Amino acid sequence: MSFSWESTQRAWRRVIVVEVGEQTSANSVESRPEPAEGFPKADVVHRFIAKFVDFLIVAALSRMFPPVGFFAGMTYLLIADGLFRGQSAGKRLIGLQTLRSDTGAVVSFRESILRNIPISAAYLCLIIPYIGWLAAGGIVLIEALLVIGNLHGHRVGDEIAKTQVIDLRPSAQEIRPERPMDA
Repeated sequence: MSFSWESTQRAWRRVIVVEVGEQTSANSVESRPEPAEGFPKADVVHRFIAKFVDFLIVAALSRMFPPVGFFAGMTYLLIADGLFRGQSAGKRLIGLQTLRSDTGAVVSFRESILRNIPISAAYLCLIIPYIGWLAAGGIVLIEALLVIGNLHGHRVGDEIAKTQVIDLRPSAQEIRPERPMDA
C-alpha cells in the first residue's frame, strides 16, 4: 500500500475538519490512512522542544505554589495533551498535535492521562533524593530513546493510550516549489 505525504496531509485536514464539526462526506472519512499505516513520525527535535516547554510550565507551577504546586504540576503533566484539542502548551507553541492512532481523532483527557503516566511517574520519583532522581532520569531517557528509535515515534505512553504525535506544520521540503528538470 502506497503512503504519500499528500494523502497524509489530506487525511489530517479531514480529521481536523471532522473534529471542528463541519460536515464531511463519507469519502473523506474513508480516505484516512489505515490504522496499520499510522501517521508520519513527527520531528523528534520539535517533540523534545515541546516537552521542554511543558517541563518549564511544570517547574513554574511547582515553584510558584510550594505546598500544592507539586500536585498542580503533576496534574498539568497528566492532562496537558487533552487541553487544547490534543495539544499541550508546548505542542501548541511548536505546532504538534496528539491523535489517537487507531481512529485519527484528537485525544481526550482520558488518553492524555494514559499516555502521560510514565512521565508523571518520573516526576513523582523526583520526591526521593538521589535514587529517585536516577529513576526519573532513567524513565525520561527510555521514553526519549523510544521517540527517536520507534518508526512512528511512539513512546511507552503512546503504546498504552494508542496515540501518536503528528506535526501540523508542513516541512520545508513541501513548501519549496518543484523545479522543472533541465534537459
